[in-house]
Amino acid sequence: MRVMGLDYGDRRIGVAVSDAFRWTAQGLGVVAKRRDSGELEEIAGLVKEHEVSEIVVGLPKNMNGTIGPRGEICIAFAQTLREKLNLPVHLWDERLTTVSAERTLLEADISRKKRKQVVDKMAAALILQNFLDSNTKR
Repeated sequence: MRVMGLDYGDRRIGVAVSDAFRWTAQGLGVVAKRRDSGELEEIAGLVKEHEVSEIVVGLPKNMNGTIGPRGEICIAFAQTLREKLNLPVHLWDERLTTVSAERTLLEADISRKKRKQVVDKMAAALILQNFLDSNTKR
């Protein structure tokens, strides 16, 4: 079974999944947030389609390690996922993952328009890869 990584944002949720061996993370796409919370149905469909057994949600912490308002929103989202999907949902420190994804795309000379389309799924892949790497070292 695979692991899904989510980068929860104001407008979009970046999605990544692991390979079957849980070694590598691949960006899958982006789910647009909706007023009717339809994004939860879309995520549930992706979970089923990709045979996901657990989920990792990026937790944006402040640089001093505290959890701010954005982090509280992500914690609530993770709890909603746990209840809706009945799967283990882990929170993972995502400090600077979006910045790292942006920097990588800038260095690759990707246009601003294209960067906007892929930065969320790339951030999700970074969150998931960090989580996978930490579990292989145990």
